[in-house]
Amino acid sequence: MTQSQNNAVSYVRVSSAAQVQKGHGAESQAARCEQYAKSKGYTIVKSFADKAVSGSLIERPAMRQLLDYIYEHREEQVRVIIDDISRLARGLEAHLALRAAIAQAGGILESPSIEFGEDSDSQLIEHLLASVSQHARVKNAEQTRNRMEARMRNGYYPFSPPWGFKSVTMQGQGKLLTRDEPLASIIQEGLEGYASGLFQTQAEVKRFFEGQPDFPKTRFGTVTNETVNRILNRVVYAGMVERTEWGVSLQQGKHEGLVSFETFEKIQERLKGKAYAAARPDINAEFPLRGAVECADCDSPMTASFSKSKTGAKHAYYMCFNKACPSCRKSIRRDKMEGEFETLLQNLVPSQKMVTLFKAMFKIAWNMQAAQSLSMKRDLQRKIAASDKDIEKLLDRIFNASNGTVIAAYESKLENLEREKLVLMEKAQKTGKPKRSFDEMFELAIGFLSNPRKIWDRDELLGKKTVLRLAFSAPLSYHRETGFRTPQTSSIFKALGAVNTGNFKMAERQGFEPWVRSLAQRFSRPPHSTTLAPLRTSANCLGNHSH
Repeated sequence: MTQSQNNAVSYVRVSSAAQVQKGHGAESQAARCEQYAKSKGYTIVKSFADKAVSGSLIERPAMRQLLDYIYEHREEQVRVIIDDISRLARGLEAHLALRAAIAQAGGILESPSIEFGEDSDSQLIEHLLASVSQHARVKNAEQTRNRMEARMRNGYYPFSPPWGFKSVTMQGQGKLLTRDEPLASIIQEGLEGYASGLFQTQAEVKRFFEGQPDFPKTRFGTVTNETVNRILNRVVYAGMVERTEWGVSLQQGKHEGLVSFETFEKIQERLKGKAYAAARPDINAEFPLRGAVECADCDSPMTASFSKSKTGAKHAYYMCFNKACPSCRKSIRRDKMEGEFETLLQNLVPSQKMVTLFKAMFKIAWNMQAAQSLSMKRDLQRKIAASDKDIEKLLDRIFNASNGTVIAAYESKLENLEREKLVLMEKAQKTGKPKRSFDEMFELAIGFLSNPRKIWDRDELLGKKTVLRLAFSAPLSYHRETGFRTPQTSSIFKALGAVNTGNFKMAERQGFEPWVRSLAQRFSRPPHSTTLAPLRTSANCLGNHSH
């Protein structure tokens, strides 16, 4: 045997990512191949490794490189050493295909675990071992699936954690999903923003995610539409688990969701409902009032753009583009309009006395709500009990029905009842349990109410849009000469303004209905008098005539 005929190559394969990270599987296979080669007097000149590749696959990167190498050195009759028959493949069909490909390229397959031969007995043993390896693969897959299904039926999420979650091993529970910050808070804000209407379209959610440095992006620095749609449709973010193909219906998970199930249902309603017009891509931080200000002459929304002067300097303007408007294309300097708007915001700031008064009012309302929470919880529990009865009746109807169309309709209704019940259970669980104390909640609210101008100056475009939506109930009207018209403020600022300016009066004591004094009316005749009227004297008569 010549020196070149002593050359050999090794092939190793590990099927899971965990084996790749730990490194033990591939290393032990390579060591065993090396030991076998030494015992045979071979020299391993090259090693090929497929990592995290299933044994049922035929097309593999390292296997393709191995076949090319064998073909280039076919005159040397390269020996291919594998640790075990299962490392070549875990399926009879894949094993026979790869075995034939190696032989056709000019290689000789060897292993310390089995002696490959061309006689019938050797082939029978080889095929039996390949079949056993296939059975073991299928059996492992079945057992893994059964364990995952059992975990899911118990409320655990057995798959790789989605974005915003991480798996943490908890004593007595195994791996449990927990929040992975700061990504969890970013996704939560995106979900709640879409459910509440803060983000009108999925495109706005996409731009919000792209504006977050900690959100994963493509190599182009963008977020795909598929990513946004997948996040909006994953019920795991609502603390639920579901796997219809395994027969695992929607149920409460053991992990805490990023949003409530009620919020998730609102998202689904918006996704299935009427489509909103796509948000303009040119709405950016350079013109935060675009879309929120109307022309006072024609009530058309104002647009904005940059204009370049003769010197090449760029100047920002707002303007009306309605051709029928007398102010069409008559530009308004951005600094002028936005400066006047900031003054408008500053005028909304209530006095400290008003803040103290509203805190006392909110405290009373907070206490009243806390007192009502017990009654609300009992009402929810009654609704849950009624829902259970409806579900039970529907199950009886499904059991007794024989028509496939009727059964399908019943099952659809049953699914809706189950989802409604989950919403009720979630509400009942959270009723009477505020996420934060009164002081914390009031501080968050008053932080905006006491000085919206501060938030406007500090935040990016999203914060500025939030100020516009919370402070004003209608678009602002602007005249290019006189400035902003009287704005329609939101109800809370309207109430603060009424108290601050004393624009209120006491109700009249007669009542709340308009008060009109009624004239006295006689509804019956007076009783007939039996007393005779006094006789009139002639003097009296004469006196009257004299007058």
